[in-house]
Amino acid sequence: MEKSNVIQEKSYRFAVNIVFLVREFPKSVEGYVIAKQLLKAATSVGANVEEALGGYSKQDFIFKMSIALKEARESIYWLKIVKDSQLVKCNIDVYLDKAIELRKILTSIIKTSRRHC
Repeated sequence: MEKSNVIQEKSYRFAVNIVFLVREFPKSVEGYVIAKQLLKAATSVGANVEEALGGYSKQDFIFKMSIALKEARESIYWLKIVKDSQLVKCNIDVYLDKAIELRKILTSIIKTSRRHC
């Protein structure tokens, strides 16, 4: 499987898993605000990967993958908040590990793509 397909599948699965996770958030102000932020960042990773794969140029590809990377980093931030604030009872480390994996894959894709410009 080529790298773009791997990141495409992993970013999609990550987004779906986060959708399920935020359903477990408490119905409170902090639960709502953090759920919204996390959901936006996590689903944006895959959306930007999809845009990158349909890019018009190598520079467009790199730009969209860079946005996906930023969203992955933001997802990590929100997941750390969820974990450290004990907002939910489930194991957040599983989600954090997936977000960190996405960050590493995206970083690798961007570095490789920049070398081949």
